[in-house]
Amino acid sequence: MRRADRLFQLVQLIRGRRLSTAAFLATRLEVSERTVYRDVADLVAQGVPIEGEAGVGYRMRTGFDLPPLMFTRDEAQALAASVRVARPHLDDALGAAAEAALSKILGVLPPSARTAVESMALLAPAAALDAATRARLQALRGAAEQRRKARFDYVDVEGRTSTRTVRPLVCAYWGQVWTLAAWCESRADFRNFRIDRIEALDVLDERFRDEPGRTLADLLRRVGAVP
Repeated sequence: MRRADRLFQLVQLIRGRRLSTAAFLATRLEVSERTVYRDVADLVAQGVPIEGEAGVGYRMRTGFDLPPLMFTRDEAQALAASVRVARPHLDDALGAAAEAALSKILGVLPPSARTAVESMALLAPAAALDAATRARLQALRGAAEQRRKARFDYVDVEGRTSTRTVRPLVCAYWGQVWTLAAWCESRADFRNFRIDRIEALDVLDERFRDEPGRTLADLLRRVGAVP
């Protein structure tokens, strides 16, 4: 990789994260940490407002604006492929946003890259979510983001129905089904619910705050997803 290309990529990596360590940057750029330190120092000397220091991490100063990103042929294809694969499995609002974002990207690509995307030999046929599941997914995703409680009837694998009041934490996709991870106030514990088995969903006006032992981080620690 030419040094000019490496410096450009270094700026984009720092720009795209809250904090980037030299070790992370060195791994992504396939160079030594010493090279990262030297490149960052050169960028700062040229007026690029990178804040931070060796051993801590780097970030771009708030409010600094850079020219629009330019995507390579492979990057443009990767973005388009991601939207094609994900679109059938998203709720209506998120799917429409993904399509709109991709259209904006295609609109500014150079002709060669746009042609590569449009002629990409990749299809992702899959059974789309049914309308009811898409609606519930959108409602629960919104409830988790807004920290609003939800109440619904849930039908378990044996066909038994129970009414639950939960604190929605995150919606997770497992390749075939969406699930909701939540703190279940009805059971006083974490529970996972298949969204296609949820009925009579009602997102409540009542909001919730993070409490020790009831957060997404607590759930992830319990299942060993984070240390």
